[in-house]
Amino acid sequence: MRMWSLSGTSRSRGLAVGTAAALGIGLLAGCSTQGSTPRTGNTITVWSEENLPPRMAVTQKLINTFEKQTGLKVHLVGVDESQLPQLVESAAAAGKLPDVMGGIPLAPVWQMYSNGLINTDATAKVLDSLGRSTFSPNALNLTSDGSKALSVPSDSWQQILVYRKDLFAKAHLPVPDTYANILKAAQTLDKGSMSGISVADDPTDVFTQQSFEDFAVANNCGLVDSAGKVTLDSPQCRRTFAAYRQLAATGPAGTQTVDTTRATYQAGQSAMVVWSTYLLNSLAGLRNDVLPNCPQCKADTSFLTKNSGIVTAIKGPDGTEPAQFGEISSWTITKYANAPAAEKFVQFMMGAGYEGWLGMEPEGKIPVRSGTTADPQKYVTDWRGMKIGVDTVEPMNKLFPAALLDQLLAGVGRMQRWGITQGQGALVGATEGTLPVPKAIGSMAGGDNLSPSDAARQAKDAVGALKKTLL
Repeated sequence: MRMWSLSGTSRSRGLAVGTAAALGIGLLAGCSTQGSTPRTGNTITVWSEENLPPRMAVTQKLINTFEKQTGLKVHLVGVDESQLPQLVESAAAAGKLPDVMGGIPLAPVWQMYSNGLINTDATAKVLDSLGRSTFSPNALNLTSDGSKALSVPSDSWQQILVYRKDLFAKAHLPVPDTYANILKAAQTLDKGSMSGISVADDPTDVFTQQSFEDFAVANNCGLVDSAGKVTLDSPQCRRTFAAYRQLAATGPAGTQTVDTTRATYQAGQSAMVVWSTYLLNSLAGLRNDVLPNCPQCKADTSFLTKNSGIVTAIKGPDGTEPAQFGEISSWTITKYANAPAAEKFVQFMMGAGYEGWLGMEPEGKIPVRSGTTADPQKYVTDWRGMKIGVDTVEPMNKLFPAALLDQLLAGVGRMQRWGITQGQGALVGATEGTLPVPKAIGSMAGGDNLSPSDAARQAKDAVGALKKTLL
């Protein structure tokens, strides 16, 4: 869920990328720039998925500094998430891929790698120059195929469970950090005008898949096994579907979406919500378009911030340790890039320009590089004091306790993604387009009343069929 909190709907980047990937992924393998040679000169082209005007302005300001320092020229192009796969496909066919791409989620990185469009040698040089030890080992693992680095990871957002501490205390409920505790709280607090929890069950939205995957990785439920076999009907996955159905049953009536889940919690009508870290700025009342409007919020706009607890990792009955879902964005250097210039640019963006990049929206750009070799904690320390918000801005360490910021930083190391480390990034991207898992969830939680076992089987069969189309 790449949440665009400056947009009205806060849509997920993964949805649009996945949709296009499902349409175009089979074509990419045959359209690489055969016969092309690496570019030379002092000008590079950079595509960025951070294409909203305020973010483009920040990036351009950083580029201006880079150009003055190096004498190199950078042509910045904002690309829309929904068009990325088609743009990559056509550019690869024409031999006009950009030198560098920024803000790219995991699935497209793996998709490009599988089609031979990434210069992994250049990536390795950048990581070596910056110091691999300054990066989160988990971020490097998720962006590597064995010893081969596919991209330079830049930042992360994470899925979180937000809950009403005041209601939990009154009902003597434990912190909702396990399946058992979450289910107990949802059922206990689901009464009157209060719903137990708001979780997405919209069959047409990738946000539903991302919310489900948060519970799946917590319960050792995988999309595929180490051999690439689809395993969505495993006992662990069936139990995940069953738990998700129970939670959805305690939620508000009707289909729940990325927008309604947030709105219900901020209206004081649900005791818990599953969202991303991008929720933090609206929860704190820093966005006029989605201000908290709970009854108590009228007298105290900070009521929800004061009375909300945040869980960053969950443990299911089949899980070995707490885990969480999230996304990592990266810089990639394409296969036929002007490698020396591209390497300098990515080094700059992950060095002198890194804090400017993170500062675009720090609650959704959690650093995956902690510091430099000379100052190992520089970036995580400075990140804590970065300002968040849209219409109003406040430093994060003023709004949120240090313990929460510690949890978010630690969450980069706990983050898990199904299919990625098994080398199935292309399949992950395709599922985000055709949405077989949300469709199964919609049938289970909606009018079809599908059993959890049948929903698991339906999802497994659909993903299995999709996988065959990618071979």
